[in-house]
Amino acid sequence: MNIVKATRRFERWLGQHTSLVEPDLRLKHVRMREGAFSFFRATFYRWMQVWPTICPELAKAPRLLAVGDLHVENFGTWRDVEGRLVWGVNDFDECAMLAYTVDLVRLATSALLAITAGHIKIRAKDACSAILEGYEKSIVAGGRPFVLAEQNGWLRDIATVASRDPVHFWQRMDNLASVRGKIPKGAQDALERLLPERGLICRFATRTAGLGSLGHVRLVALVEYNGGRIAREAKALVPSAVCWADGGQSSTEINYEAILNRAVRCPDPFVRLRDRWIVRRLAPYCSRIELSLLPTDHDELLLLSAMGWETANIHLGTPRAVKRLRKHLKGLKPNWLAMAAKDMAKAVTEDWAVWKKSGGV
Repeated sequence: MNIVKATRRFERWLGQHTSLVEPDLRLKHVRMREGAFSFFRATFYRWMQVWPTICPELAKAPRLLAVGDLHVENFGTWRDVEGRLVWGVNDFDECAMLAYTVDLVRLATSALLAITAGHIKIRAKDACSAILEGYEKSIVAGGRPFVLAEQNGWLRDIATVASRDPVHFWQRMDNLASVRGKIPKGAQDALERLLPERGLICRFATRTAGLGSLGHVRLVALVEYNGGRIAREAKALVPSAVCWADGGQSSTEINYEAILNRAVRCPDPFVRLRDRWIVRRLAPYCSRIELSLLPTDHDELLLLSAMGWETANIHLGTPRAVKRLRKHLKGLKPNWLAMAAKDMAKAVTEDWAVWKKSGGV
């Protein structure tokens, strides 16, 4: 089955689980043609389809609650219950019980594709080594969240670049189109429950964002409150694409809250799962960080090592798997991650070429 047929089948499956925003889905198809890195980010469903074939031994590694759709642009910042700025994995839409190696190889593959695209300017081998080094150190140490206060100053500088300041943020919110027609009751209720008070006057808007979930309904509530502005977003969730790729063998349970609650993490108190809507606060410095926003003088190896460490923070949330994971890691060849990432990057690039030539779905 080639990528075009796989995409058609996946989107039919997706439409059985949620209402699709057709203009956003068409935009996703366009963006999938723009480059291998964008294509990779948009096609986790395809990754899970080809991964067991290309990396069969790694696919048999110890299983745990994993991110699934992990990549170098799935990291961001939020405020914890103490108001501290925290950095870590931003999105868990595709979390599922998977071999721990899925997250590591997918993260490393994204780094290789970002290097090819010119977003990262280090050697592929060094990128993979940095990710694995950070991961192994975190597993041994028992993990630790990245609080951007008196520590992790270098990461705070990355997280607070000028392009993420409040003026730019609220300009983007102002440009969102107001909802036309009726808002799904579940989404409206979920949004209103996350506001500081009931009965506030909201402007409900639609939002187009992301790549993997592009096509899902996203609604934003915008409110003037006590002299300032606040925003909340509700995004429609579906079972992980893992369920589609394995023909329904995996559970259709949505594990978003479970992975957040178990991880070594300073949680975002504004992230809630209500029915099949994930609701969160949108605010300056509370969002995913794109590679294009990073300052030119940041230490890329240090950042990738931090991503590896944070990946372990998530995996440590399945403690019963850690002993087997450590034993499995020790038995792998020294260059296993670089080899697997290279093979998966080749598969992604070949699929992208087919997609681009075909013109998409």
